[in-house]
Parts: sequence; structure tokens; C-alpha cells
Amino acid sequence: MDGANSGRSIAESYDRSATESGWLGPEIAFGLAYRYIRAGQTVLDIGIGTGLGSILFHKAGLKVIGMDISDEMLAACSSKEFVTALDKHDLTTSPYPYADASIDHVVCVGVLDFLENLDQAFSEVGRILREEGVFVFVVGYRKSDEKSEMILGPEVTGTDTTAIMYRYTTRQISSWLSAKSLALLQDQEFVVYMDCEKKNSYSAKVYLAQKKAGI
Repeated sequence: MDGANSGRSIAESYDRSATESGWLGPEIAFGLAYRYIRAGQTVLDIGIGTGLGSILFHKAGLKVIGMDISDEMLAACSSKEFVTALDKHDLTTSPYPYADASIDHVVCVGVLDFLENLDQAFSEVGRILREEGVFVFVVGYRKSDEKSEMILGPEVTGTDTTAIMYRYTTRQISSWLSAKSLALLQDQEFVVYMDCEKKNSYSAKVYLAQKKAGI
């Protein structure tokens, strides 16, 4: 199987699983951001994967730039042929390969949950966003009676290994954002199902923040 066909196969399988599990993150993220975007602007999708988080922005007329560490995911996204540029980069490594104030908007869905501390990622977003640009992202929502860590066993990962995801309080998110000149505008809670049978779930939030001057 050549690279293009392999990319399409991965994208189809990943997207099918997202649909079957009822993954609503991209739709909610786009809905919150819609009033702040306009055709012709740029949007950076951090951890773009197969492009689910930014395809709606493309359909609204924005130019999509994607960043991901996985060659497989970059190939899968490329196979959809809607992205203006794709860059291989680890979101935990600074600086991101973009100049200061060079991106109109940033979207990130289904990635930040694997970072215990979001300060570095938010710092880079604050650096590359233009003033009045929005940052919309999805993370696990931590309620008062919950631990921050979620252990994902083989029944969720589909492998012999376990993984750790993190949940954050809205107060944590607001604090990280405000330190980077990012003002929290809105948030929306929803349920994330981690398998197609919908036996495992957790609460998440979509947050919408805007780059402001002098805050």
C-alpha cells in the first residue's frame, strides 16, 4: 500500500471510530468560534491528526495549517487534501515553528488532555496568535470530587498498555490562559465516550479564549 492510500485508510478508520463513539468536540469547538472567524483567515490545528478539528473551519473558508508529531497522522490528514500546510512538530517542544503574531486562530481537540501542565502550550499559542484571534480547545473537565488523573486501561487504549489523561478545573484553565494574555470568553461542557460501545465516558469542556492586548 502506497503512502497516499495508507493515509486515506488511516483517516477513514479514525474518522469512523470518532463517528461511532459520538465524538462532538470538533462541532462544538467550531460552533463557539464561528462568530469570531472569517473567510481568508488562517487557523492552526495543533495535533491535527486526521483533521477532524479543523475541517469545518476549512469549509467556512479559512486556510488550515496543521501541526502533529505523527507521520501517520500527517499522512492521513494530507490524504484529505484540504490543508494549506502541514508541519511535523511536538507540541511539548518550544518554540512552535511559527512567528510571533502570525496566526489568526488556533484550534486543538483531543490532544491537550495528555499534558499534566498546559502552561507551555498556552504560552506558545499566546505568542503566535494575532490580537483578537481566538483559541478554541477541548480538555477533560475536572469536577470538585474528581482526581486530575484518569488511567486508561487496555479496554480503552485497545493495546496491552495503559495511558494517563488529565482533567482540569475551569479555574486552572482560566489561570493558565490569563497569564498568556488570553481571555476566557466561553466554555461548554459535554460528554466524551471513549469507545464505540459507549461504556466508558468522562466530562469534557470546550473552552474559547481570545488574545487581548494588555491583560
